[in-house]
Amino acid sequence: MIQHRSSLVRPLFAVAMVAASTLYAIAQQAPSPTRVRGTIEGVDGDVIAVKSRSGEDFRLRMASDMRLVGITKISLSDIKVGSFIGTTTVPGPDGGNNAVEVHVFPEEMRGTGEGSRPFDLRPNSTMTNATVADSVVSNDGHTLLVKYKDGEKKVVVTGETPVVTYVPAEKSELKAGAKVIAFFKKLPDGSYEANRISVGLNGLTPPM
Repeated sequence: MIQHRSSLVRPLFAVAMVAASTLYAIAQQAPSPTRVRGTIEGVDGDVIAVKSRSGEDFRLRMASDMRLVGITKISLSDIKVGSFIGTTTVPGPDGGNNAVEVHVFPEEMRGTGEGSRPFDLRPNSTMTNATVADSVVSNDGHTLLVKYKDGEKKVVVTGETPVVTYVPAEKSELKAGAKVIAFFKKLPDGSYEANRISVGLNGLTPPM
């Protein structure tokens, strides 16, 4: 019996270690890019051409099991106590955490990437995925107390902070001019395969 339990634990531990290392690699942005933020310049069958925000050109083949989600704008009032959110923050002049953007996860995505880690959107930025425990409204906006498994932080969200959420999307949304965040991997032949794409709907540029 002990031997049987050990044989189950080892592969589960290996899967957990792979998942953890993948999340760490994404957060740290390894030298070989695994994510591109940019604009679709064209679509040819299952290949999309993307120009990154920094001007680099990528050709990404869409994987057969690629996950596609849309990103759409919502209002600050849609952030409720109990909402599971992600937010990019930068240090404020008073040492607080000022939100650059907030994305509210739908209920089926609750728990995604929970925690707080360095992020690459802006210098000194941090990504925090957590549950809103409290919300205080002031003349300057909302101060959110968010809690995650290893801690908590206060985040200041103003009326100018982009607030978005994820919604279902069709491949027809992947067209020239659309703004995307594409996650991809490099294949042995040197080409790139996209396994997840978030596309801004109705002309939206994903803010994260």
